[in-house]
Amino acid sequence: METLNSQTFKNKVFDFDANKEWAFAGTRPAIVDFYADWCAPCRALAPVLEEVSKDYAGKIDVYKVNTETDPELAALFGVRGIPALLFIPTQGEPAMSAGFMPRDSFEKAIQDLFGIQRT
Repeated sequence: METLNSQTFKNKVFDFDANKEWAFAGTRPAIVDFYADWCAPCRALAPVLEEVSKDYAGKIDVYKVNTETDPELAALFGVRGIPALLFIPTQGEPAMSAGFMPRDSFEKAIQDLFGIQRT
C-alpha cells in the first residue's frame, strides 16, 4: 500500500491538471483510501486494507491519500467524510464509497466492480 501526494496521484491515478474528463493513469484496478491520522474509523480500516492489498497483490493497486496533507485531492472527489474509498476500474468511471467497510464488503465490491476473484 502506497501513500500518494498530489504529484504521485497525478502519475499513478489521474492527472487532474491535464484532463478535465476522467482518464485513469493506472494499468490495474485501484482502490484509493482517503483518510486522516486522527480518524478512528480510518485506523480501524487500515488493517483491512492491508489484507486486501496483500491478497490482491499484482491484481489491484491500493493507495492511501491523507486528507490533512492533500485536501485538494479529497475536494476533487467531493470527499466530505472519512474514511472514503474510491474504487477505480481500468475502464469506465470510478465509484465512491463512504465509511468503514468490513472485509466481506471489500470482497463483494472487488468482484462486482472489477470482476476479480480472490485466489
